[in-house]
Parts: sequence; structure tokens; C-alpha cells
Amino acid sequence: MTSNSQRRVLLAKPRGYCAGVDRAVETVEIALEKYGAPVYVRKQIVHNVHVVRTLEERGAVFVDETEEVPEGAIVVFSAHGVAPAVHAEAEGRGLRTIDATCPLVTKVHKEAVRFAAQDYDILLIGHEGHEEVIGTSGEAPDHIHLVDGPGDVANVEVRDPEKVAWLSQTTLSVDETIATVDKLRERFPKLMDPPSDDICYATQNRQVAVKEMAAESDLVIVVGSTNSSNSVRLVEVAKEHGADDAHLVDYADQIDPAWLEGVTTVGVTSGASVPDELVQGVLAWLAERGYGDVREIESVQEKMRFALPHELRKDLRITPV
Repeated sequence: MTSNSQRRVLLAKPRGYCAGVDRAVETVEIALEKYGAPVYVRKQIVHNVHVVRTLEERGAVFVDETEEVPEGAIVVFSAHGVAPAVHAEAEGRGLRTIDATCPLVTKVHKEAVRFAAQDYDILLIGHEGHEEVIGTSGEAPDHIHLVDGPGDVANVEVRDPEKVAWLSQTTLSVDETIATVDKLRERFPKLMDPPSDDICYATQNRQVAVKEMAAESDLVIVVGSTNSSNSVRLVEVAKEHGADDAHLVDYADQIDPAWLEGVTTVGVTSGASVPDELVQGVLAWLAERGYGDVREIESVQEKMRFALPHELRKDLRITPV
């Protein structure tokens, strides 16, 4: 084992909550304060076990489908977005809806609608079954084809190879998305790009920070849940950019002490839906084992903030800044 004087932790910055997650979690918290429990939430508000459990303790009730919400009750739509059919179903059942969809996901939905209106085949790069992909696909189901990484490009079939556009899930690996687009462009030279990059700024920033940190790290610990796409990507990015080993954990007690064997430098980061208290728990766990020297690696400054959903602002009489 290495001596204590050699051991250190590189702590990535930015890490943890992005503006969309912060807004979504705050939306449920304020709704519980304003309207009282229960407040229903369709799907997990964000993909983090701890956040969901904490909100449940305060009176949030998470459901898989809108039909599980009692008629006339309040339902919050998660940060990942929903298809138009879900909005219609909620309206049909007389539900009071609060839409906490991340504005960056809403942007992709609008791009899908616009390309579909121009009769493009839309190649949506993303992971099958992910809530964000389901929601975006629902905006133009007859036009959207899912492309799950570079290996899926050969399976794509379109009506007119000269009228094809691509969009992407916001939480993907930047590098893999670029590789997928390059392969798509080989097949479809006239492939149309979205008006702006779909990969969310926070996803990109956290991946840049991990790349910078991984090259100096023997081990990278990513705090996040297994159903969090952006957290899973961080583990992959760490391994691809120099870390000897990388693991995903929800809590410090999930760290296997055997991972530290022969390790001098531990990199620590967290996915975009992770509260910082969980990262502090990991740092405390590492400090108890001799890794008390913590150096923060800041790759870019984040100052993004999103206004609360308009349904809440109206009831709270908040004017958006």
C-alpha cells in the first residue's frame, strides 16, 4: 500500500447538480410546501436513488404512468420530458400538471417537431428505453429512428437519404456522439445538423473535467445511480482517458476497499443529478483511509440557472429573471 504522504484525491469541478436537475428537485420541494402532500411525480424526477428517497420521505409519490395519479391531483413531469400523448392523457383525467422538463430537453423536442414539419427523417442518437428518448420520440413518432451508438448506424433505414437530420439525447458521451454522427454522415452525406449542440452543457463540462483528471488518477470514483445515463458515461470516459480503474457508487459504503490497493491518486466526481452531500461522504470515507489531501480540478466555471416552471411561478407570483 502507498504511504499516506503520497495519497491524494483529485476532485472534479464542475460536478453534481446541473441547472435542470436543481430546477426539477426544487420544483417538487416547492410544490410540497405550497400544495401539501401528496404531490405525484411521473417517473423519477431525476435519476438518483438518494434524491428520490428523500423526496418520498417528504410526501412525494412516484408513479410510472399518469393513470396511477388520482383524478384532479397534482402531477409533476420529470426533468427528462414526456411525449405529447402524456400531456393529453393528464388533461383528459383533469390532473393539475407541473412540467419540470429540463429546458435543454425541451429544446430537442422543439427541434424534432420542426424537422418533422419539414418532412425529414430524424435520426435520434440515444439509448433505447431511456425516458428522454421516449419523450422526444413521442413528438414525431413517424419520423424518428433511434440510433444507439456507432454500431447501430448500419441498421438505419430512411425514406430519402438526402433528407435526413440528426438529434441526440442530452446526456450522452460527447465522443461517442461525434463518432456516431461521423458514421451517419458517411452513409448520408447531406445529413442535417441540429441548430445547436444537443449534448447538455453540464454533461459536456463534467466529461471534460473527468478527462483532465483521469490521466492523473489510478482510480476514479463516480458518485451516481446506475440508471443515470450521464453518470454511467463518466465511468466510461474516465477509463477511456487514462484511469486504471473507475467505478460508480451511490454512497460511500459501496466503495470496495480492495479498489484502493496500490492506489496513490483517486479521482472523484459525480453525475449531474447527485447532491454534493453524497460526494462529501465519499471524501470523508477516503480521508479515513489516508486520502485526506484533496485538490479541486476546475475545468470550466458554471453559472447556468433556469427559472421554475411557469405553473409554479404563476401560483407563487414569481416573475422570471
